[in-house]
Amino acid sequence: MSSATPTPTRVRRLPVVGALRLGRPSDVWFKPALSVVAAVAPPSLLLVALGRLDLAAYTMAGSLCALYAHNRPYAARAKVLAWVVLGMLGGLAVALVAASLTRNAVVLVTVGALLAAVQKAVCDATRVGPPTHVILTFVSSATLFVPQTLGQVPGHLALAAAAGAWAWLVGMAPAPLRPHGPERRATAQALNAAAAYAETARGGEESAGARSAAYAAVHAAWQTLLAARNRPSTTRAALERLVVRAEVALAAPADTDPARLRTWADAVRGSGRVPRTGDPRRDDAGRHRRDGGGRFEGDDGLRRDDGSLGERDELVGVAAERAVAPRPLWSRLGPLALLAVRTALGCALAGYVSLALGADRPYWALVTAASLYQANLTLTWSRAVQRVVGNLVGVLLFAAVTPVARLGPLALVLCILACNFGAEALIGRNYWLGSVCVTPLALLVTELPGYQPTGELVTDRVVDTLVGALVGFAAAVAVTDRRAGRRVERALTAVDRARERAARLAAGPAATPAALEAARRGLAAAVVDLRATADAAAGEWWQRALPQERVVLAEQAAHRTLAATVRRQGLLPDPGTTSTQTHTEDTSP
Repeated sequence: MSSATPTPTRVRRLPVVGALRLGRPSDVWFKPALSVVAAVAPPSLLLVALGRLDLAAYTMAGSLCALYAHNRPYAARAKVLAWVVLGMLGGLAVALVAASLTRNAVVLVTVGALLAAVQKAVCDATRVGPPTHVILTFVSSATLFVPQTLGQVPGHLALAAAAGAWAWLVGMAPAPLRPHGPERRATAQALNAAAAYAETARGGEESAGARSAAYAAVHAAWQTLLAARNRPSTTRAALERLVVRAEVALAAPADTDPARLRTWADAVRGSGRVPRTGDPRRDDAGRHRRDGGGRFEGDDGLRRDDGSLGERDELVGVAAERAVAPRPLWSRLGPLALLAVRTALGCALAGYVSLALGADRPYWALVTAASLYQANLTLTWSRAVQRVVGNLVGVLLFAAVTPVARLGPLALVLCILACNFGAEALIGRNYWLGSVCVTPLALLVTELPGYQPTGELVTDRVVDTLVGALVGFAAAVAVTDRRAGRRVERALTAVDRARERAARLAAGPAATPAALEAARRGLAAAVVDLRATADAAAGEWWQRALPQERVVLAEQAAHRTLAATVRRQGLLPDPGTTSTQTHTEDTSP
């Protein structure tokens, strides 16, 4: 471990304009947007036909589950969506029973805050999202303040369950057409990110940001591919080889052809055959020699039949990792205890203040507070700015669409569908832009049982938004994360141990392909975790100085070891091989 002196950490300025800057839309923004429309429309239109639009709030609770798991392989998506539906039903059941047993607003706010904390912790621990816990919290908090009787609860839950089952079918509908669509997208993103990093390195202006983004994209691709455990396929194996190529590019960006990576990425995004990369020890190193028997001989002295054995070697570690059981949920919940406390305290205080101001719907303030909490205080502040701006613009949009929505039940449902589509289509650009549609959506939902004064709704929403943002952020400041520095130390230790193991195997004469692959993957994952942990800790306030220099040195040493491990595996030429030779081999017909 490096003994470099820690440098003082300067508290970041609170961003305002930067928090509102628009980014690029998600590659698959249309998928959740169309899915939520397809999930919400049939149950809502059926209730319009039956004249029971007042029950649409319960069916919409189940329909909104269609927003989840679009980045998961379909085998994993089936399980995740089922758990999301069950989680939504569990929160809804608690809320409905509480609403039927008491009308004490303070008690109901307390129940809503505790539910929000549990939903936040479980969603973060299981990495369910986007949209993480906010949708679940909105559903459970809103129903807390709808008058209920115990006799009505089973029927309302049945409506939500039926809509949730339909949402599950909507989420799984693309599987027969593109069975490997999520894995293809994740692989293409990893290849493009690796190409972007290689371009900066080849230009002599290597970017730490591009490198971190590339490692994160490759790690995300592996997580997606490994999510479909025990379901090997020829297509998935070909995608895994392409992700290996992206990893090789990260290890030696100067020896990588970015155009080739982008060509592969474009081919993967389509529905055609996944490009077969062959054995990188032959394609990239350009150092294998053909003998008269139709076999290839590498510089490690091993003979391979047309590269097929080399391809299998690449994925031995992948198969080993797929066989490893995931960490138990309880061990992942432990580090999130402070975030859960922040959420519970902030939501409860926001609801209490809203009640003190005479609000009829304190759950709006509660949900606003619940939506703020991110990995650190700086990101929480940015989310507060985005939420306030988005909601203020959103109430203006609500005032504009209200005359149309009140033309009749069908018009109201169509406006709700349009807001659902707009929210999912825009939220990828920036959270505040999506909130512009989410706000009128939430206000229109309150009108499902009957129309209400527009001015009163707008005023209450503005007040509750400001209360939720201010009180929620104040609670986040009060509950300081003083363990952020210790998590960075643990991440540094993990990187050092993974680097030492990989270096030892790379230097050893008898390392197996499985051991080398597992060591390389473990080190890459540790580097990604270190960067994420350091970035999260740097955004926290009131803590001791972070060892920023040690983090940088650990990352640099890890990247050198990754390159050495890749060369030991035969996936890269040795340093003595010229780049000209490699390039000639890569571009030859």
